[in-house]
Amino acid sequence: MASLSAPEGAASTRRRPTLRDVAALAGVSFKTVSRVVNGEPGVSAPVAERVRAAAEQIGYRPNAAATALRRADGRTATVGVLLEDTGNPFFAALLRGVEDTVRPRGVAVFSSSTDLDVARERDVTANFLARQVDALITAPSQADAAHLAELRDADIAVVLVDRPVEDSSMPSVITDNRQGSRLGVQHLVDQGHRRIGYVGRDPSIYTSQERYAGYVEAMESAGITVDDHLVFRVGATRSSAEEQVTALLDSTDPPTAIFTAQDIITMTAVGVLQRRGLADRIALVGFDDFELADLLQPGITVVAQDPYRIGVIAARLALGDDCASDEHPVEGQHIVRTRLIERGSGEIAP
Repeated sequence: MASLSAPEGAASTRRRPTLRDVAALAGVSFKTVSRVVNGEPGVSAPVAERVRAAAEQIGYRPNAAATALRRADGRTATVGVLLEDTGNPFFAALLRGVEDTVRPRGVAVFSSSTDLDVARERDVTANFLARQVDALITAPSQADAAHLAELRDADIAVVLVDRPVEDSSMPSVITDNRQGSRLGVQHLVDQGHRRIGYVGRDPSIYTSQERYAGYVEAMESAGITVDDHLVFRVGATRSSAEEQVTALLDSTDPPTAIFTAQDIITMTAVGVLQRRGLADRIALVGFDDFELADLLQPGITVVAQDPYRIGVIAARLALGDDCASDEHPVEGQHIVRTRLIERGSGEIAP
């Protein structure tokens, strides 16, 4: 076989290699290259191998958008994933579950963060629509998500994760947040605590609503009246969490235990307790596991979610798989339960 050499001037150009570049390098017609790239018959094995070698040499990659236009079903083999913060450990694990599920089936993933900015969410959603993704997996910023209807009208599957919306026709995969909070608070009650502080996120967020509801239910079930002075439900930043935990500890009748409703809040609370020398005196249970929680002294007792599992189920729904055997759905919601991991901080007696 004759040696392959790049077309004159190819080394100096920075443009994306095309089918015509491959044809020139392999010494065959444009149509022959097109047949090889698209897996069509009519090309001998030696010629097909020469075309593939030429494509590899110059770094040619098929144009996915153009390929989709030629497909009879119009599918692009892409999925959009729109989450609150892909850098957050919870959402990062969820995204990995999606990727590990769709990649073996030749599906690419586009991901982006909303930062709970509704305008940004709508803008990115419109961009995904313009790129004709086959499905969108999203953690909506608010319950009113009318903009998602545009995707359904365009025959794009929409799967919600972490939180549902008012439109119950969209399938969702969510954690049993209320059950998880009940589990964590009941554990503190079982250790003998009666004054249990609560630090959570903005009550407008679905997960925050459910976790606080679980806290209230566990307290009332134990015959304990919720003390509003021990409840903080504002913000979700490290600075706001530090202010709230500090306020709890500085109150005239401080709690003997604290339940924190998010990993960032839990990590912040750990820092405050350690700096004050109270890490082994004030019990702490956090919602969400986090890295190194088991290496601290004491280890941090948590209510652990399974974000990877959520991502796997969401991806399967997006691909049109039958998920009836996965966390039996209730009115379209696939509920993933939590588990309590005891490590020491939640087992401190009052």
